Amino acid sequence: MTDAAPAHQPAAQPAYQKGFPVSWDQLHRDARALAWRLADLAPWSGIVAITRGGLVPAAIVARELEVRIIDTICIQSYDHQDQGGLTLLKRPSIDHERILIIDDLVDTGRTARLVRDILPGAHFATVYAKPAGRPLVDTFITEVSQDTWIFFPWDTELQFVQPIAKAGPSR
Repeated sequence: MTDAAPAHQPAAQPAYQKGFPVSWDQLHRDARALAWRLADLAPWSGIVAITRGGLVPAAIVARELEVRIIDTICIQSYDHQDQGGLTLLKRPSIDHERILIIDDLVDTGRTARLVRDILPGAHFATVYAKPAGRPLVDTFITEVSQDTWIFFPWDTELQFVQPIAKAGPSR
């Protein structure tokens, strides 16, 4: 089932001035740190992962907190670095109390607002947060500036890069 999301206009996107590469090891450490922060708030009856970025952190958090019920909410918003309109592709079917929403990142907050509308009583946690979206999440680990693009390990491969001094200030 595909639902059109509420008529949210795409926010003006800043030019990404910085890159923040995240390795698999770093993502694993940061997701475990998120689980540590959430452990004191447990027990959780279920997790809703925001696809696709929230799938890996949700798996790590679910393992660390021993949560066995995991569902997804599927929202399409990005085409590489361009954030377009929101399209709700799948709603979660979970209807328990004490639900934990997990995503990799809150950026502008547009996706977070839509998810909050659908699961208003859930606890929202992300691994990374940018200033524009930070007020919409309850728990996060690392804040990065709004003009930073996070390169997640599932979107990258290892290759040589120029030293920062040679590449200039835009990297």
